[in-house]
Amino acid sequence: MTIEIRARGFPAGKERVERLMRENNIRARHKRRYKVTTDSKHKLPIAPNLLDRNFTTDAPNQVFTSDITYIWTDEGWLYLAIVLDLFNREVVGWSIKANMTTDLVIDALTMAWFRRKPAPGALYHSDRGSQYASHDFQAKLAEYGMTCSMSRKGNCWDNAPTESFFNSLKNERVHERRYATRVEATADLFEYVEVFYNRSRRHSTLGQVSPTQFMQDWIATQQEKNLAA
Repeated sequence: MTIEIRARGFPAGKERVERLMRENNIRARHKRRYKVTTDSKHKLPIAPNLLDRNFTTDAPNQVFTSDITYIWTDEGWLYLAIVLDLFNREVVGWSIKANMTTDLVIDALTMAWFRRKPAPGALYHSDRGSQYASHDFQAKLAEYGMTCSMSRKGNCWDNAPTESFFNSLKNERVHERRYATRVEATADLFEYVEVFYNRSRRHSTLGQVSPTQFMQDWIATQQEKNLAA
């Protein structure tokens, strides 16, 4: 909060911001209802945990992480699958459906691949849910030349960056809304992901800039190095 206020041109100290938030009853939002999205009780092949909690990369398009979350609407549950590029924590692929099918994660993967076109061998990490372990999804990974990695059973920390994104999404947007329809929720999720999170939201892991800004800064640095070489 303090960093955002300063970035908008207003002088602010952390203690003053904390005091004003207390006086105006402004506080962080907390989690609400929980719904299981991982079905690991299956007999499909499981990939090893190649990522091994190494959440930093030195270039884009090397490591992607993915997961599924849920959003309640008056029409019923809606499921969101996302794909993050760990380099700049940008959501590069996503899909929203009323059912938690294999198509949900395949569509998110396909969007990410067409947007980034990673070189063969790029790592794709997820949990060991049946959607990700399915033959159709694994075939699509093989088609794109990507290497599969999966979290250990019941260990959300193995996919912490994606869990962190979902926590931000729920607390900053979903928990303050009541969606009358799935169409309404889909439009709002699009705005959060593509307009706010990717382009505007400051990320502590990125030095308090947005994923888009972090990528632009990196590209500019690479161009300067090429000119100097």
